[in-house]
Amino acid sequence: MANLFSEFRVKNMALKNRIVMAPMCMYTADTDGKAKDWHYTHYTSRAAGGTGLIILEATAVEKRGRISDWDLGIWSGEHIEGLRRLVDGCHSNGAKIGVQLAHAGRKSQAAADYPIAPSPIPYDHNYRTPKEMNKADIEAAVESFRAGAERANEAGFDTIEIHAAHGYLINEFLSPLTNHRTDEYGGSMENRARFLKDILQAVASVWPEEKPVIVRVSAEEFVEGGNRPEDLANILNLIKGEGIDLVNVSTGGVVNVSPEGYPGYQIRHAEIIRQNTGLPVIAGGLITSPLMAEEIIRNERADLIFLGRELLRNPYWPLQAARELQHDIEWPKQYRRAKS
Repeated sequence: MANLFSEFRVKNMALKNRIVMAPMCMYTADTDGKAKDWHYTHYTSRAAGGTGLIILEATAVEKRGRISDWDLGIWSGEHIEGLRRLVDGCHSNGAKIGVQLAHAGRKSQAAADYPIAPSPIPYDHNYRTPKEMNKADIEAAVESFRAGAERANEAGFDTIEIHAAHGYLINEFLSPLTNHRTDEYGGSMENRARFLKDILQAVASVWPEEKPVIVRVSAEEFVEGGNRPEDLANILNLIKGEGIDLVNVSTGGVVNVSPEGYPGYQIRHAEIIRQNTGLPVIAGGLITSPLMAEEIIRNERADLIFLGRELLRNPYWPLQAARELQHDIEWPKQYRRAKS
């Protein structure tokens, strides 16, 4: 039996395998943030292809929190119908589905709204200098995550992922490179974790206890003075009691540097988070080989494997991976003639 195709359960969410579709921005929504037919085709094809858990792209909890003018949104009740259609389509094809609740912070390039951040430091010379958030801005942002979680539940998502990675708003609070505040939201590790803690508490007030919450983190910032995996583990240990059930481990994005990428380059970061927090982790990074994915799960280096670009190239990677690993799984009945 291939461990990659063993069931994984967290709270009431039972996944048929350990394969996760990573959230990847598609920049395809209209400026109103509503899902389109293209999104339905994109996500349901990966569900039909055998992916166990699909996590939607960064979905903005407020309009000024979009990365671009073409991001999906969840800042309004008008978004629920389109998102529910994606949920129903993935469920009918055998996959569980989550949504990544996101706020771009200083990395927002949405034209109509001015970016906000913990400190007025631009990402680079191509980005606007963000407005430093006051207490009212912080409270409003926390409320937007709470309301986003409430809408996500109404749309029927099995899980939510709070986007605290890749240099976006929550990550900007967590990182000493981007958080130069001197109030209770800056300085010490405990203070830098406070914004995420506030969000988790707000989300817990509306998100069903039986449904899991994922937090995505950047475990390495690739610059001197930035967070390392051990730092993120310490931060998570401070707040994991607020309702973190899974950690999706990524790297980078806080400052404009390009780390060397190679197959599995982020796995060690995920191992450190897993070992130091005791929380289950989703790990990945340029993984294309079923044998490599199987090794990571079999040797308990991670609990789930995320695929990004490989699932863009091949929506049916899980079906082919099962064949390579000589593990028999159920194919969509429409495709069974191609199984053998």
